[in-house]
Amino acid sequence: MDKGDDIAPNFGEEDELDRRQKFKHPLAVFFHMFFRSAAIILYFMCDFFIDSFVTSFVMIVIMLSMDFWTVKNVTGRLLVGLRWWNYVDDDGKSNWVYEARKGAQKKKVTVVEARIFWLSLVACEIIWIFLIFSTLLRLRFAWLMIVLVGTAMNGANLYGYIKCKYGANKKLSTVATGFLGKQLWTSMLSMGKSETQNQTQQ
Repeated sequence: MDKGDDIAPNFGEEDELDRRQKFKHPLAVFFHMFFRSAAIILYFMCDFFIDSFVTSFVMIVIMLSMDFWTVKNVTGRLLVGLRWWNYVDDDGKSNWVYEARKGAQKKKVTVVEARIFWLSLVACEIIWIFLIFSTLLRLRFAWLMIVLVGTAMNGANLYGYIKCKYGANKKLSTVATGFLGKQLWTSMLSMGKSETQNQTQQ
């Protein structure tokens, strides 16, 4: 039961959204950034302030769990108009649902909030993946568990919202190719217009 056919505007199309108000949900933006930032900061600072690995592990995982819940259930819906969830039907089959606002409701999303949402999701996933290699190189195998939890939780939200945005039945490779093609075409048109304007002015 996938509802990814009614998808939100693609990456790069946020300019078509409401520009009159930068932040419609400042509290949601704050908590969207707070928990994920706190988890990463704790990871780097625990060595200096906390002697117990167990205490560090618990604190970081709590921050990661709160971030996962907040992004999945609150900020995704408010900041970009997307929601993904799972339910088990009467036959015991697990069903994934990917939803997006449609029609006039899309205007509830602002440019700034949408960009903050996506950039933070992607940036944090890159950081956690980088920390996997860093932890392995430094032979800190105990801390590798924390890094893997962070990568998995943030990655699950990133994957789920990409599926919401582009449709549940589309492959990510197709999505990436379409987006890059569109950006290339837009750049070529912009260059053509600039050259035409220069020739006219001369």
